[in-house]
Formats: sequence, C-alpha cells, structure tokens
Amino acid sequence: MGEKRLNALLVVGKKANLKFYMPFLVKYFLNRLIKLIFGVFNVTMSMKGVDFMLCQFSFKNFKSYKDETVFDMQAANLPEFAENIIYCKPASNLLPVAAIYGPNGGGKTNMLQALTCLISTVVKPIYDMEKTRTKLIVQQKVSCTPFLFDEKTSSEPTEFLLYFRTNGYEYRYYLSMLHDEIMAEALDRKKIGGKRTAHVFDREEKVITLGSSINKASINRDVNPKMPYLSFLAINYDIPAINDAQKWFESCIIRSYANPEAELQIMLSDNKTIRWQFISALNDMGIDINGYRYDNDSKQLIMQRTLHGKTYELSYKDESDGTKKLIAALPILLIALAEGRLAVIDELDAKLHPKLLRYIIALFKNPKLNTHGAQLIFTSHDIATMKNTVYRRDEIWFVAEGDNHSSELYSLYEIRKENNERINNTAAYDKQYLEGRYGADPYLQNMLKDGEWQ
Repeated sequence: MGEKRLNALLVVGKKANLKFYMPFLVKYFLNRLIKLIFGVFNVTMSMKGVDFMLCQFSFKNFKSYKDETVFDMQAANLPEFAENIIYCKPASNLLPVAAIYGPNGGGKTNMLQALTCLISTVVKPIYDMEKTRTKLIVQQKVSCTPFLFDEKTSSEPTEFLLYFRTNGYEYRYYLSMLHDEIMAEALDRKKIGGKRTAHVFDREEKVITLGSSINKASINRDVNPKMPYLSFLAINYDIPAINDAQKWFESCIIRSYANPEAELQIMLSDNKTIRWQFISALNDMGIDINGYRYDNDSKQLIMQRTLHGKTYELSYKDESDGTKKLIAALPILLIALAEGRLAVIDELDAKLHPKLLRYIIALFKNPKLNTHGAQLIFTSHDIATMKNTVYRRDEIWFVAEGDNHSSELYSLYEIRKENNERINNTAAYDKQYLEGRYGADPYLQNMLKDGEWQ
C-alpha cells in the first residue's frame, strides 16, 4: 500500500533507488513525519549524452480547456536572444524556457496539468510494475477530467498530441481517453533531419496495428483498456523505439509549488560535485549557506554558515520561506540541467524575489550551462520579470478564460496590434500586460482606468 501511494506526489525510479529512498518516502507520505529525502545519488550518470526535448503539445477537452489548445516550444524566427535558443539543426530550433501568465482561475495550472496527465498516464503503469528505465523520477499523478461546462464535451474523449525528441529521433504520440479508458492511441517517429516517418503502432479501442519495426507475432495485442499500449510494450518487451519513448516520459520533472508540502520534499546529495554545484548556486543568489548535514536524532536538515571563521548551524525549518523554497526547488532544477530534462513547475515564482527567478531562468537560457537542451516550463504571477531583457516574445504565454468558461492559451508572439503588426521586442511587456492589452487580465482594465473601480 505504501509504495502505491507514492505515485500521488513523488515517484523515485528503480529498485536500487527505492531501497534507499523508501524509508523516508513511506514515513513522509503516510505519516507526514519525515520531511526530507536525503542521500547519495549521481544525477549525471544515468542519462548522460541523451537529450529529452519537448517540441509541441496540444490537447482538447481537458478541465477548463474545451477547444483544441496548442503549446509550442519551437523557436520562432525572432532576432532577440537568438544565442539562447536550443539549436537542433537540421530540425527546428527549440526554446529553453516558457513562462505562462494569467489571472487566478484562468487555466494556468490546468494547462500544466494537461501535460502532466498525459505523462503520468504513461509512466504510472510502468512504475507500478517496477519496469522503469530511469533511476530518478519526480512526477505526480493527474487524472483525466473533461470540460464539464458543456453537455456534449462532458461525455466526449479528451485528446492529447505530443511531439518530442530524444536519442536522434522525433516522436509523435497521440492519446484519446474517456472515463479512464483508452479510445485511441498512436506512436510514430522519424530520424531528426529525415523525411520518412516510421509507424510504430496504432490503436483504435481494441484494434491494435503494429508498424513494420515491431510487427512480430510474439507481441501481444490484447491489453487492458485502461492501460496505454505504449506502457504495455514498455513493461513487457525490449523494443528500442519504445524504450526511448518510455525514457522521455520518465525523464520529465513535474512539481507544483501551489501545494505547500512540495517545499517539504527535499532532495540533497552527499556527492561532492553535486553538493558544490548546489551550494554555489545558492551563493550566486545571495544565500550564504556553505554546507548542510542531516541530523538523524532530530530528523532535521541543518544548514551551515561560516562567519569570522566559525561555523553556525540553523535548522531548515527556521530558514526564511524564500530560502526554503530555493533549497527545495534548486536540486531538481540542477538535475534537469545536468541531464537535459524537461522541468514543468507550477508557481515557480512563489516566495521568490524576482532577481532569484531571473537567475533560474538565466540558468536554462545560458547555452554554456545548459549543454544538454534542458527546458523549463512554469506558471508565474511575477510581472516584474515580464521584461524584454529576460524573455523572447515566443517564451511568454498567456491564459485567459472566455465567456463560456473555457480557457484560451496564446503566446505574446501571436498577438497582433490594431495595425496587424506583432508586438515589438522593445515593448514594455509588463506595463502593456497590466494595461490589459494582451487580454489575459481583462479585469485589470477596469481597476486601472482613471484609478477607479468601474
């Protein structure tokens, strides 16, 4: 029972790691006593040399999103920050960062949950059967819920379409679900730079068609209607195309800091290199911690500082909220950078000074540090960071709720002015956003007009 419950918040890879982490995880999630995951792990050895990049994600009929919604991490042909994009020639270049803004209740979290739902739907059955191929998995389970403010959509399938790249190939994965059952599913791939697409498999309810690369009589096509066929193949067979796709899904890091408990789930290492990277990053952000240890008696993480040659200690629980947020979030962000993973973070900016958020964004946008094509997608309310000195126009996304309570997602690059020209890259994005020019905060127009409520 304890192991199954872990999927609700945090999943940690294979048996070798489970043996180490499980005592802490079971006690924390079942008894809410232990608040620290602590030990030795090498975050650079398990996936070194393999990139895991998101190209595009679209979905339909999920929670507050009724119509087809497209989220694109492919870089537009823009002049600003050209040196900071992820170059993928001969394929299209990709963005290292995407920030999603919008009012409360607009659909920011639901957009990330749509992606999380697809990822966790694939990964959870594999994890339950202890067949994961990734040593460290940090994810959470999100159920599939349709748009409920419409009699028709509430009984229609939710659809997901994902384009991603890994190990020299670009994959296309489609999944359609209704009441937790798989209505349709398909996986295709092509060599990056190639023209021919290889069909891996196709599923229409109970009918499964295999592509030539895996079309073998020994492969079972009878699968539980609630299990993705991708998961089924990953659990039962050793097929290169399936293995690569499986590792992409498992590599995605998903955290929600809308849940205060996320700040109590900490991953730290005794590895000297990783410890140095973590402490150096804290120091760069003005946090003068120079060491840490775990006290077994008090079950507390102890942070260390040196003043005038003497070391002083302070319990993690007594640190400021912003420092605790950094200590909790920074390790998983460093893992993403080291292994070229996708990090999906809800409310990354919560409790952080805007300069600290800028520092984190800069880590992913610096090609000298982000050498494996890691990507960061996060929601934010931090208008102070919405600057043309921080983002490209295609890295800023907005969410707004329409009259029918359906959310809409669009990038700053897509917005046209009255003369049909795009927003200039010299514009004051934050000021124009607060003025309501971008549409994601329509009520602010009333609040700011003439300084009075309307």
